[in-house]
Amino acid sequence: MCGIIGIIGSNDASPQLLEGLQRLEYRGYDSAGIATLSNGKIDRRRAEGKLVNLKKLIEKNNLSGNIGIGHTRWATHGGPTTNNAHPHATEKVAVVHNGIIENYAELKKELQEAQCRFETDTDTEVIAHLLTHYITQGKTPQEAADQTFARLEGAYALALIFAGEDNLMIGVRQGTPLAVGYGDDEMYLGSDSYSLAHLTQKITFLEDGDRVSMTKNSVRIYTADNDNVERPIRVTAQSGATTGKGEYAHFMLKEIYEQPAVIGDTLNSFINPATNEITLPHNILEEINKAPRITLIACGTAFYACLVAKYWLETIARIPCEVDVASEFRYREAPMPKDGLCIFISQSGETLDTLEALRYCKRQDQKILSIVNTIESTIERESDIVLHTLAGPEIAVASTKATTCQLTTLACIAFAIAHKNKKIDTAKMQEMGEALRHIPKLAAEILQHDDVIKDIAKQVYKSNYVLYIGRGSLYPVALEGALKLKEISYITAEGYAAGEMKHGPIALIDENVPIVVIAPSNEPLFDKTLSNVKETNARGGKILLLSDKAGAEKMQDMTSWSVTLGEVHPFVAPILYMLPVQLLAYHVAVAKGTDVDQPRNLAKSVTVE
Repeated sequence: MCGIIGIIGSNDASPQLLEGLQRLEYRGYDSAGIATLSNGKIDRRRAEGKLVNLKKLIEKNNLSGNIGIGHTRWATHGGPTTNNAHPHATEKVAVVHNGIIENYAELKKELQEAQCRFETDTDTEVIAHLLTHYITQGKTPQEAADQTFARLEGAYALALIFAGEDNLMIGVRQGTPLAVGYGDDEMYLGSDSYSLAHLTQKITFLEDGDRVSMTKNSVRIYTADNDNVERPIRVTAQSGATTGKGEYAHFMLKEIYEQPAVIGDTLNSFINPATNEITLPHNILEEINKAPRITLIACGTAFYACLVAKYWLETIARIPCEVDVASEFRYREAPMPKDGLCIFISQSGETLDTLEALRYCKRQDQKILSIVNTIESTIERESDIVLHTLAGPEIAVASTKATTCQLTTLACIAFAIAHKNKKIDTAKMQEMGEALRHIPKLAAEILQHDDVIKDIAKQVYKSNYVLYIGRGSLYPVALEGALKLKEISYITAEGYAAGEMKHGPIALIDENVPIVVIAPSNEPLFDKTLSNVKETNARGGKILLLSDKAGAEKMQDMTSWSVTLGEVHPFVAPILYMLPVQLLAYHVAVAKGTDVDQPRNLAKSVTVE
């Protein structure tokens, strides 16, 4: 969601703040701003839309000062306007905020009765006015900050600067990530280590309830009871280099094309080159075998990865599984089995719904295995066992390479446990192992169909509704294809299990509705999917078939468009068939002229409920 950066030092802060905000763009945002102290007074620049608008504003009207805070905002309370953009400020204080203040209406009413005038539609503005109220009563900035924090309810991370205090910055973490960075005669605050990697490699991750008071050469971390606490300083592995698009028009396309390489990197982290066997760290297989049930929990695209994993774990490894959407799971207060294992999947490692579900499971004495792409995340730090997908930084909001790396990791887990428990014979093991090793090569071959998919997209983009269908482990691919299309092209799209067509969706079929059919010919239920396609074709539906040569030949008289892929093993088909649905969504969005990398209303890292 929103991104925070703060700098306190001896040099002009604005250029470094802008670079930090640029590194936070991947989180998704609709406005941005910076505030500094200039001659002891708060000065700020804010702009609606992309960061380039803020840069142009600062070029025209420079912002000086060696202390400052910056923010990329994703609108929650109030529209994405310049007036609602952060930092919010009075003459005495400026604040940036990630999260939601749940009791802001109560606080606002109280402050209005004290003659405070509000100028925005945000919940954050109450923080600035509450701080100012306490300072006006004679409180020091530190006292005002602590009294304000005590009044706030919700999940939030804050960074504050004060008029006349060019060597003081105060922050707090409550449910939303915040990190301290250590420099030479400079200190920093940031939403994550990546936002600070261009400034320092020395990072402290604050824990929930931590407050921090910083000067340019000191850091004090303390609790609500004013007790000092020690948090470890880590040397981050994040790169200070920024990630560019290179020759690609969008980050999303670049990340789609990186998949053969990053899937290979992820596979190589598990496959023993000497024995060609899957080797998993941390006694993962022993923990899985001890568990009477595995619960897989995630949000969005990662949830669909969990659905594929359930199919693999139950069908191949014969391990009972449940899958839950994180935002629903913890409110269900599910009873958890003794010695149960929970697998959490998150690209960012900061997804709040997933993190809170994890904490619920920990309270239920479950063993926690997390699969994350972002190193040093909160989910990683709170898990018993962590596996990193080696996708590298994923900048586009719509997840592509992180998803296929998550699936690759889950496939390795399912394969390894099936092998260990002898649920598959030697011949099957060799066959599936070969299929895993060939994924990068096959992924590269699928990308060679990009031009065909691009041409199809030029016709699909005119549609108002698109239906995706698949069976078995490819049903979640249909769900993901529909999600990708609506995320970045804003076309209404739905994914269905193909066998459910007669239970409702077939009523929507006419000559204006494209139906994306995901059906490799060697998929066990291909013939049943073929029957669904015949029913759809009879009602005038326009079939877009994703299959291999044999599948395309069997359906050639029923399809309007066909993408003929190479033959792939059914075990790895969910991973590889993700690529064409990603490319279709991408090219449809480009044809429609939408903002592919940062689609409206969406954020990369959802750190509020």
